[in-house]
Amino acid sequence: MSGVKILAKNKVARHNYFIDEVYECGIELKGTEVKSIRMGKINLKDGYASVDNSEVFLKQVHISPYEQGNRYNVDPLRNRRLLLHKSEIRKLIGATTVKGYSLIPLSVYLKNGKVKVELGLAKGKKLYDKRQAIAKKDAQRRIEREITGKY
Repeated sequence: MSGVKILAKNKVARHNYFIDEVYECGIELKGTEVKSIRMGKINLKDGYASVDNSEVFLKQVHISPYEQGNRYNVDPLRNRRLLLHKSEIRKLIGATTVKGYSLIPLSVYLKNGKVKVELGLAKGKKLYDKRQAIAKKDAQRRIEREITGKY
């Protein structure tokens, strides 16, 4: 994809959740937040999204205050509205009412100069699922080492 620059990724999300669907959505930001995000000062680790009154909000995502922003800076943990089509919001309302599904931000990136959020419809993994994934990665790593001859 041309014109896409990844600014932040949520690496923990793919480890802790099964991702069923992925949505690309815009985000409503203030000016100093955009500058801070462009500098890469965003943390998605504890973030999640929820649907309130037919609107989707991104919560617990920390965007550090911009150094030169002084009085224009806003609360780093404030709720931010996500911009989706009404039909997509209806699908998300239906999916989040199903037991175990949640909305997790997977990445934040610039697309044609605009900040976009990749939102995943996810179901939580159990401990044994995580162990199984780690064992599979270890086995794959060992096989690749044997093939290349490096120990």
